[in-house]
Amino acid sequence: MAISACFFTSSLPTSNPKLNLHRPSITSSPLHLRLSLPSISPLSLRHLHQHSPLLPLFIPSATGGDDTGGFNNNPPSGGGGGNNDDNHSNGGDSDNAGDKNRNEAMVVLLEAQRSLESLPKDLAAAIQAGRIPGAVVSRFLELEKSGFLRWLLQFGGFKERLLADDLFLAKIGIECGVGIFTKTAAEYDRRRENFFKELEIVFADVVMAIIADFMLVYLPAPTVSLRLPLAGTAGPIAKFFFNCPDNAFQVALSGTSYSLVQRLGAIARNGAKLFAVGTTSSMVGTAVTNALINARKAVDKSSAGEVENVPILSTSVAYGVYMAVSSNLRYQVLAGVVEQRILEPLLHQHKFLLSAICFAVRTGNTYLGSLLWVDYARLIGIQKAQEEHKELA
Repeated sequence: MAISACFFTSSLPTSNPKLNLHRPSITSSPLHLRLSLPSISPLSLRHLHQHSPLLPLFIPSATGGDDTGGFNNNPPSGGGGGNNDDNHSNGGDSDNAGDKNRNEAMVVLLEAQRSLESLPKDLAAAIQAGRIPGAVVSRFLELEKSGFLRWLLQFGGFKERLLADDLFLAKIGIECGVGIFTKTAAEYDRRRENFFKELEIVFADVVMAIIADFMLVYLPAPTVSLRLPLAGTAGPIAKFFFNCPDNAFQVALSGTSYSLVQRLGAIARNGAKLFAVGTTSSMVGTAVTNALINARKAVDKSSAGEVENVPILSTSVAYGVYMAVSSNLRYQVLAGVVEQRILEPLLHQHKFLLSAICFAVRTGNTYLGSLLWVDYARLIGIQKAQEEHKELA
């Protein structure tokens, strides 16, 4: 095993010609030594690291390395890509954070008797670049113990979110599980005696909710970015949004920083995605609703004048705008502030209690969203109460 060690020399006597070493600029750059040891165990390696603070460990992968023993001299970028301007302006701090992340990750791998080659390529590249701290590597090794999670980690989007939050799947289950019941209850609360008269509209809202609930958890969730840097030919807009975090309020990893503009960019990017999701899901829901209305009219001729078809285009666009604004902001704050910054630090050692509180908070947020949607839909005129229909008739 090759270990690259960097010793900072203080002052060497030059009066003795035998000690007259050829070192052109020893005060401006450290002296690099490359040592080859026949064998070393993980425990002894960690012991050496703990008792030698001036000896940071850098262990290159078997795929090769440069003359510095596998250093990656590119400034690290984490989270959603990092703030490149900040990294360049604080180059020393970024390099130190990247070195620390790399050391921690390699020590975790040594303790687990794993090599970089046994990890997914994107994760291994992030470790070598110094973008992944040891805690993230430990979480990956824990998640891998489950067969289902090991299969799920093959998909980049799930991997990035599970590494940032080990309760990510539980939150999806909470959101989709309670979504149907809370949205139906909210519809009944707003419509009351008109609930069954407006059942087709209620059905459309619930169908839209089922399709959208998953994306509402998935898109604004904090992530550990494992994406490779964009090609140099990418445009400035693509580069800007690439460097934005997935959640505007998420905690940045060590060695990573996000500017205010990048965090605002995260809201804009997720808003655009949720607009597309909301518009598409609404088109599906209203199309199904109109089909049911027409089938009901064909069977019951007396209801032909009572129930009108739901306008597809206006309803779909309105729902897309609602998700891009209301849903986007609520779920950004819920995932990045309430859960990651408040609940997780307080209850990280009590997973069951943390899950229970997340269940309560997300249930309330889902119910609130349903109430806001009914009021918004009536405000802009795409849905009218049954009494209004009768007055117009």
